[in-house]
Amino acid sequence: MAVLVFLALFLSLTGYSSATYCLCKDGGSDVAYQRTIDYACGNGADCRPILQNGPCFQPNTVKAHCDYAANSYFQNKGQTSDSCNFAGAAAPSPNPPTSKLLVSQARLQAQVQARALVLVLVLV
Repeated sequence: MAVLVFLALFLSLTGYSSATYCLCKDGGSDVAYQRTIDYACGNGADCRPILQNGPCFQPNTVKAHCDYAANSYFQNKGQTSDSCNFAGAAAPSPNPPTSKLLVSQARLQAQVQARALVLVLVLV
């Protein structure tokens, strides 16, 4: 038991995560990206951070906003395989988004997940 707790604590402190992200595919059209944003934001994604003056508004590109919206939708739907397609405009990725603000959001989410695992293991 002590070994499991130590391992979980070590993993949470080193930032290890098996997180999966949903990112819009490179080379897509702005129309496809905008459709993805519209669908995701209208069906469960928290898109307030990519609104003008929001903390994730920059970079102000349709692709960056598409990455944010698709990933928010994907995370809110429990990372199910059918929640990251958007008519072929997006796909799951083991790599976090390249935008600095989106990476910060992804790291925070991974840290929360790792610490929750530690808490569960400690309580067990």
